[in-house]
Amino acid sequence: MRKLILKNNQSPGDILMLTATVRDLHACYPGEFLTDVRTSADQLWQHNPRLTPLQTDDPEVITLQCNYPLIHRSNESPYHFVEAFTEFLNDKLSLHVVPQKLAGEIHLHPKEKAWISQVQERTKTEVPFWVIAAGGKYDFTAKWWNSDRYQQVVDHFHGKIQFVQVGELHHYHPPLRGVIDLRGLTDIRQLVRLVYHAQGVVCGVTFLMHLAAAVETKAGKERSRPCVVVAGGREPPQWEAYPHHQFLHTVGALSCCEKGGCWKSRTLPMGDGSEKDAPRNLCVDVVDRMPRCMDMIASEDVIRAIERYFEGGRHAYLTSDQFCAAQPAVRQPSAQSISTSMVQ
Repeated sequence: MRKLILKNNQSPGDILMLTATVRDLHACYPGEFLTDVRTSADQLWQHNPRLTPLQTDDPEVITLQCNYPLIHRSNESPYHFVEAFTEFLNDKLSLHVVPQKLAGEIHLHPKEKAWISQVQERTKTEVPFWVIAAGGKYDFTAKWWNSDRYQQVVDHFHGKIQFVQVGELHHYHPPLRGVIDLRGLTDIRQLVRLVYHAQGVVCGVTFLMHLAAAVETKAGKERSRPCVVVAGGREPPQWEAYPHHQFLHTVGALSCCEKGGCWKSRTLPMGDGSEKDAPRNLCVDVVDRMPRCMDMIASEDVIRAIERYFEGGRHAYLTSDQFCAAQPAVRQPSAQSISTSMVQ
């Protein structure tokens, strides 16, 4: 058996795509590889039966620093992000690994599935909820949608959908009113379990949308999880979108993303010395500190996309009892926190 260690220190979303490559490698070459990983998101690999502890100093071990040059063809070629590392592995090892599923792979232990959610810990009862991420990383401000519009979405579904806000504290996640606030209270594994319990997800193009596709749904529920993604024109839809998601993009609607995603990083320089401040990486069409491609997506567009899941019979809105049960856990942000403005 060939021994293989795969290394990558990118963001959790990238590591989630690597889980798909490991899955597909073993599916296409059963019994031919022993695999281990060295990554920046170890919690994504918990309980993964495809990993075998290997030592880097073992002379039989092949160690690969994984990347995905396929992204440079994402605008012209019919590939999805889930195939990114697979093509790299095929090229390096002369393999023919074929993707088996359009999603990453997460393994939940039966004990994890039996635990109640962080939401139920607060509400003391099982209340259906949607996870919402209303911000993003400072590295990529071009992915941000206006937080006021996220608030309009939450307000529209008051009494119908209970939203749970998530996000890392060192990223930009302004507080929303009328939500259960779990910002800064979920590590990667806790977020995985929260998504497992979630009815649906609302976010931009981020790790959370990939989790929405990769994490299984609860027993007896639908096989796929609703997800509405505010995407704009930064990334080509065929590279990011999942078939069962509502992927709201504007690729092709503006000259800057006429033939595919622009892949710009920021709307304005951050002054942090990053190459993302270089003119080539800045959005060329900014409206109210948002890329025009994001500004073109209205709160009504997101509302309508969410409503489709309910009109189509995928889910039912909250009952009055469920809504009332959630209210003690809903925290209203202070006036000071509400006034947090977007980075200039």
